Amino acid sequence: MTNGQLVFSAAFATRRGRREDNQDYACIAQPSPRDLACRGVVAAVADGMGGAKGGRIAAELCVRSFMDAFYSLAETLSIEQLLHRSLDAANRWIHAMGMRDPNLAHMATTFSALVLRGRRAHLVHVGDSRIYRLRGERLERLTTDHTLNAPELDHILYRAVGLEPVLRTDYAVHPLEIHDRFLLCSDGLHGVLKHTEITRILLERAAPQSSADALADLALERGGSDNITALVVDVIGLPRIDRQSLREIIESLPIVELPEAGDTVDDFQLEERLSSGRYSVLFRAVDRRSGNPVVIKFPHPRVASERQYHDAFVRESWIGGRVKSPWVAEILEQPQERQSRLYSVMPYYRGITLERHLRRNTRIGLEQGIDIALKLCKAVHALHRQHIVHRDIKPDNILLTEDGGLKLLDLGIARLPAWDEDPTDPLPGTASYMAPELFHGERGSVASDVFALGVTLYRLFSGGAYPYGEIEPFSTPRFGKPKPLSNHRPDLPIWLDAVLARAVAVEPGERYADAIELAFELESGLSKGGGKHLSVRPTPLYQRNPVLFWQLTTLLLFGLLMVCLFQVYGRA
Repeated sequence: MTNGQLVFSAAFATRRGRREDNQDYACIAQPSPRDLACRGVVAAVADGMGGAKGGRIAAELCVRSFMDAFYSLAETLSIEQLLHRSLDAANRWIHAMGMRDPNLAHMATTFSALVLRGRRAHLVHVGDSRIYRLRGERLERLTTDHTLNAPELDHILYRAVGLEPVLRTDYAVHPLEIHDRFLLCSDGLHGVLKHTEITRILLERAAPQSSADALADLALERGGSDNITALVVDVIGLPRIDRQSLREIIESLPIVELPEAGDTVDDFQLEERLSSGRYSVLFRAVDRRSGNPVVIKFPHPRVASERQYHDAFVRESWIGGRVKSPWVAEILEQPQERQSRLYSVMPYYRGITLERHLRRNTRIGLEQGIDIALKLCKAVHALHRQHIVHRDIKPDNILLTEDGGLKLLDLGIARLPAWDEDPTDPLPGTASYMAPELFHGERGSVASDVFALGVTLYRLFSGGAYPYGEIEPFSTPRFGKPKPLSNHRPDLPIWLDAVLARAVAVEPGERYADAIELAFELESGLSKGGGKHLSVRPTPLYQRNPVLFWQLTTLLLFGLLMVCLFQVYGRA
């Protein structure tokens, strides 16, 4: 079965045991596609009270009425509200029937339900049926038995559906992970089998039906006298996390003082501080659970408001779950129960930033530069396909990896579709790469990203120069005509100058429509426009060092003047 991208498999097995009839009742809902998307899928187990009349009726009535109510109540209700209202309705009905009909006097039932919706598991529970979760090799019980805690009385329920006119239930929410396995069972199973035996069978990872049958049959072999029911649910695939859920998770994480190299945070061993900026600090670390090298970004606790920090981390995490590109840095989602503070985790990519590369080697050849440019265009286009605007494309945010790849970094100020923006927020981006319209209130678009991409490529080929000169932060520059690339690199073909000039045009409508159009022009120019096999001519001295050029020119002219004077006066 599927719910969007939530993929699961479920099945149950039930045995009468030594009872005259089976008072257990299990059900896995099969809702419509609409209900699957809005409500999720429900699995439930109920165990009618064996000592009272109508135990089977109570169990089946509870499950069926709960399912009907859960999928018919208003969509505006939260999952918790849906669960409680649905079970309250079943409780009132069963309690009323038990009070009116002598044949059903005091009928009641335990009830445990699991709702898989999105990336969360919602649990509602009353009685001594149980819900377990197998994650990895660890089996954890997620519910508490509502039985008397005393010798010889631990089989007596003090909470059950129908027992009282007002029902008290337990509710919990747990994050889902792929390969989570859940077991819902009646006390006829967990009362006979040991925890280790249940774990062993679930760890075999057989199909849910086989695992449920194996559990029920083993409990029956062990002499189980009660009814036995086992319902197994496997989580096979998860949907991408939605923005609101992601915001709730991130806003629950505190921003605390920065750690130091050598510290351990949530099983991440911090080995080296890679960089320290105004807003965040990056550490190279090792994930002790997997042994993989990672990079962790911690927000600086004293610079920006917590809302701005949370927004930045929500953006990065949201984008990381949607954009899958070999040219965009990946964000590694962490289990909610592992993370104790606010940070983000990405794989450790070996390499250097383009900014550092420019400082080391100011003269990049045409073919090498075009190769870098095309990869960067693909990275930007991967964002634009999802209607995401980066808003801070620059050499500092581009990593050239040792294997010849490229990663576009830092998505903390990206603009997302339908993202609520505060117009009072500071202007995002780095001044020297910001398109003219951004200085007049525009919040970011594909056109402004193309402009930043053009400035970045201009710096790539020019050896670090800016087409309009470097712009000071917090200033409003006057844009005129960009400086020709040939002023810095006369060895490069003229078509490249024209391509970059269009990319950084002052008017948005005069720029390339998107990064792919820019990439096409670069590829076309390399293959058809000439320059592919140009030898690199040295930059003239008057461009490299004008002062020295004029000093040498003056010295040469002075020498020629002396020769002329010597010849004139020598003849006299």
